[in-house]
Amino acid sequence: MSGSEMVQDTDAVVIGAGPVGLFQVFQLGLHGITAHLIDALPHAGGQCVELYGDKPIYDIPGVPVCSGRELAALLLQQIAPFQPHWHLNALVSTLTPQPDGRFLLETSQGARLLARTVFIAAGVGAFVPRTLKVDGIERFLGTQLHYQRLPERLPIAGQNMVVHGGEEAAVATALAWAAQEPAQAPARITLLHRRDVFQAPAGQLRQLQNLRDAGRIHVVAAQITGIETQGDRLTALQILAPDGTPQRLPLDLLVAALGLSPRLGPIADWGLAMERKQLTVDTEAFRTSVPGIYAVGDINTYPGKRKLILCGFHEATLAAFGAAEWLTGRKQPLEYTTSSERLQRLLRVAPASN
Repeated sequence: MSGSEMVQDTDAVVIGAGPVGLFQVFQLGLHGITAHLIDALPHAGGQCVELYGDKPIYDIPGVPVCSGRELAALLLQQIAPFQPHWHLNALVSTLTPQPDGRFLLETSQGARLLARTVFIAAGVGAFVPRTLKVDGIERFLGTQLHYQRLPERLPIAGQNMVVHGGEEAAVATALAWAAQEPAQAPARITLLHRRDVFQAPAGQLRQLQNLRDAGRIHVVAAQITGIETQGDRLTALQILAPDGTPQRLPLDLLVAALGLSPRLGPIADWGLAMERKQLTVDTEAFRTSVPGIYAVGDINTYPGKRKLILCGFHEATLAAFGAAEWLTGRKQPLEYTTSSERLQRLLRVAPASN
């Protein structure tokens, strides 16, 4: 889906692929509404995966305990029958109301979507990686510089790899590279941080120390001050040791795992009523001040609001009913997945036998 000349018509666009955005897709699917799903991250799960990927969650109904990553996997399994159209690693750059009541959305990847309804499930905003503030380094983004993690299937065998960061994501990346089979492993793995102190679970820190002792991961305590290049290649980082000594750190690939920061971005410019950087909604269908646009999850506010995943699931359910009635012009009957053959066909499950 590239090329600014293509405009794709759709009944719904969901902005945000965290748990509430994923459940919004499910609820829309039960009404026969297929959605396009947009997220700034390169994977589904949003904040839940990025910040709580391996931490236990205990308050999901019917699931006594699961990690953020496991919850996202379950929701992806649940929405699979509805085959949403994915736009990952993309931000919504503009949202423009059209004369016929639809909305034209354009993404940072060049997709253009003409939607009858829009669901904003962006949490506290789009989570975007914190970037390096080093002159000239951004021209290597996507080739030798990557944020948070490497793209899948990017060959790393024999490469001189540097991970920059001091938190769990950086430690986990270095450990994952060190766990590769020798034929697929990097030639050298360096974990770069301003101090030789890392914030990660105790088990990961023990693994890191063991691999340091074995010489499989090298730790460098320093700050980046510049880069060295040769032609169109990034060849080394210029770094400054804690004692003020300038050094150089050769590399082939650099992953800057510096964490994520939420950014409200252009949502604030879409003409929607807001209160303290949150979208105000009604509690009948979680409509915003603009007809056809709904807001669910942590991005919205209303009297009695509670920022819980469970509450977001409830909001997504009522928003889907509201949107279905907006699209069809008639009240939607209440059906149950246990007994409705229509819903079971949508879910691609055989009706239960009597």
